[in-house]
Amino acid sequence: MRATFFLTSALAASVSAAPAFPNFVPNVADNVRALANYFNLLASKTQAGRFTSPPVCDLNRVSLPAAASKLPSPSPGLKLKHIAIGRGTQNYTCDPSAPSEAPSAFGAVATLFDASCLVATQPDVAAALGRAALYFALAQSEAEGRLVPAATVAAAARSGLHYFSDPTTPFFGVGRVGDFFGKKDAAAPAPAGAFKGLQGEGAVPWLKLVAKQPGAGSLQEVYRVETVGGSAPATCEGMPESFTVEYATQYWFYGK
Repeated sequence: MRATFFLTSALAASVSAAPAFPNFVPNVADNVRALANYFNLLASKTQAGRFTSPPVCDLNRVSLPAAASKLPSPSPGLKLKHIAIGRGTQNYTCDPSAPSEAPSAFGAVATLFDASCLVATQPDVAAALGRAALYFALAQSEAEGRLVPAATVAAAARSGLHYFSDPTTPFFGVGRVGDFFGKKDAAAPAPAGAFKGLQGEGAVPWLKLVAKQPGAGSLQEVYRVETVGGSAPATCEGMPESFTVEYATQYWFYGK
């Protein structure tokens, strides 16, 4: 039976019209590989933890993944405030009269789960969880607000949401850290070997976003890294006018 991620019952009134999450049939080989890697890592870390002192959760000692060097560095004076695993959909549109054209991006919707301490103490487990996240169905449950592989301990608490407030403005609401209205500053292709999506889709690019109004609010920059899936097909051939592609990623939030 396919395992389940338990999400909150609703994002917010402002995104009530967002597309519903699709129910893809997973690529079985990647499904098994991603889940096996995650649970094997989790088991080995748990075993090793029995013989070491408790890890210290300190974001001041955490650096972006090496592949993020293709993006501009965080601006001087900013500190890492929060890291979240995002799980949701990238949204696209197609012009029925132009099937040979590429789909157009039309925002995204995702629920954010707190991964700050996990990345700070076990970055390899965090990356594996992000990859495994794509292979759990999106559903509701009494375990509301937590990222929970079935029959395991909750991996992360819900920390916020992400959607587009208009066609070009990504919004992140991270409860205990603040709100962020951004714009794209830079992009880099996902690294070679990045995990594909549920139908074999490539991983969406890594991004650096900057605040649309610099200096306003506590959050100033957001990075999208460790992406899994989410890319649209090369053309609109055979695609509906609007569709969604599931993805998972890490979002790193920097602020004052």
